[in-house]
Amino acid sequence: MFDGYDSCSEDTSSSSSSEESEEEVAPLPSNLPIIKNNGQVYTYPDGKSGMATCEMCGMVGVRDAFYSKTKRFCSVSCSRSYSSNSKKASILARLQGKPPTKKAKVLQKQPLVAKLAAYAQYQATLQNQAKTKAAVSMEGFSWGNYINSNSFIAAPVTCFKHAPMGTCWGDISENVRVEVPNTDCSLPTKVFWIAGIVKLAGYNALLRYEGFESDSALDFWCNICGSDIHPVGWCAASGKPLVPPRTIQHKYTNWKAFLVKRLTGAKTLPPDFSQKVSESMQYPFKPCMRVEVVDKRHLCRTRVAVVESVIGGRLRLVYEESEDRTDDFWCHMHSPLIHHIGWSRSIGHRFKRSDITKKQDGHFDTPPHLFAKVKEVDQSGEWFKEGMKLEAIDPLNLSTICVATIRKVLADGFLMIGIDGSEAADGSDWFCYHATSPSIFPVGFCEINMIELTPPRGYTKLPFKWFDYLRETGSIAAPVKLFNKDVPNHGFRVGMKLEAVDLMEPRLICVATVTRIIHRLLRIHFDGWEEEYDQWVDCESPDLYPVGWCQLTGYQLQPPASQSSRENQSASSKQKKKAKSQQYKGHKKMTTLQLKEELLDGEDYNFLQGASDQESNGSANFYIKQEP
Repeated sequence: MFDGYDSCSEDTSSSSSSEESEEEVAPLPSNLPIIKNNGQVYTYPDGKSGMATCEMCGMVGVRDAFYSKTKRFCSVSCSRSYSSNSKKASILARLQGKPPTKKAKVLQKQPLVAKLAAYAQYQATLQNQAKTKAAVSMEGFSWGNYINSNSFIAAPVTCFKHAPMGTCWGDISENVRVEVPNTDCSLPTKVFWIAGIVKLAGYNALLRYEGFESDSALDFWCNICGSDIHPVGWCAASGKPLVPPRTIQHKYTNWKAFLVKRLTGAKTLPPDFSQKVSESMQYPFKPCMRVEVVDKRHLCRTRVAVVESVIGGRLRLVYEESEDRTDDFWCHMHSPLIHHIGWSRSIGHRFKRSDITKKQDGHFDTPPHLFAKVKEVDQSGEWFKEGMKLEAIDPLNLSTICVATIRKVLADGFLMIGIDGSEAADGSDWFCYHATSPSIFPVGFCEINMIELTPPRGYTKLPFKWFDYLRETGSIAAPVKLFNKDVPNHGFRVGMKLEAVDLMEPRLICVATVTRIIHRLLRIHFDGWEEEYDQWVDCESPDLYPVGWCQLTGYQLQPPASQSSRENQSASSKQKKKAKSQQYKGHKKMTTLQLKEELLDGEDYNFLQGASDQESNGSANFYIKQEP
């Protein structure tokens, strides 16, 4: 058994009774704790000296691995507990069949018979699990196997500020050491061993037990935010045994010296890591809260909906008039599609009044401060006007960027926008974007960044040229300076894997890949599906998540589609995905077209060349107005 590794941030002064003095370790520059040895590590035996039972907790183990010369206790904590009067009283009370006092209720562990029974049940459970896994292995999906077999890389957790630990991930990286359950062990109780991170993929880490060196035979994937992952030193503080894996237990005769050499100066998780994980998974939105959300059948208006459930910050909203509670809508709590009650009236947005005249029992309005804040804008000077042209991501076909028109200017910087050539006569398919939205772009954005621009449906003068179109329609382009040009240092790279919401079916979260990066705009491809299902998404979208997010939050992940599943997909789902994909997109541009000087209503603009697909972060000024 092993006990007593502490991180440098913990107080080791209480270890003065240990058999060896503490070794001084020079501090290393890092945001993670550095492991220091306090001398309380014990040599694992050769297995020939028989078994022993701890007189304090009843733990059964190899005798030579026990603490003290008499081998009466499995760890330092048990020895100290036995020597204290309160623990002696606890043992006496237990022997007399009396319940221990609250003060003495420390390290109460199961008797040997109960442990053996639990161990037998545990072995039976493992066998059943093995049979079950074998039966469903063809249908199962493992991020670890998927990444290993294809040498994929995953987007780091720090790319997702809205996700748990996104802003406090720190220096967690390869070679960080953790304490994890030892699954290569025949002992009847749960024991632990130290492992190092070999590879990181989002929240998931490929771990290798200490002592296996370059042998990957027992490497395993786990979620680093899981409840069984602890910083080095946790076992010592919790009185848990550290036992080397059975495969290598005879590899070293002095495990103490091995661990001291391997761990001194290494990095581990912060001691409050699990607390930070727990805190980052607390969400302010609660069931029964009322919100205004976009009407999924008429994008031009909002409706009242009620929070039905919250999973990982994602909300299942049920429209208030839905009697059977099946008319729902999924989105993240930071989505720009949800607002506080009264928002629509305050900015002049269309709103569908509910037939329900009063709130249902238990329902209450969500406090306005819980919603995502939009950047304040000054509409008093030069501003967007009705009829101005621009380019916008089509919310009904997110794989396309289309020619669009500002149809109405609302308050607080919000705009109603329509896609040219496919608008309903009553404007029911207009949609609301804020002026700072990363989903709208100035005229020429697609051309300068070599993105295919979808021309208006029915427009026959191809290839499409903005100058000709503006002249034919008698329109002007929205001024470039009014658009959001901020490009954060997001950290995404082409080829990175992640978990992404299918925004055409927002209850689904799928295995996905970043295939293009244009400044802050990401092209998301759903693995196993055709490119026509790709979606343009902002780098700070709350609908993107690290690998392992679904496992961490308990949300169901959709694996890559197989050929058979694509062919058997329901017609209704396909219809939703392809709502506007059948419109003519015009000839594909093979080279970048040069804008003429007279474009943009006679004003001169100098467009800087856009970032290549390999660039993730570039200058924020990717389109600049040339001053006269």
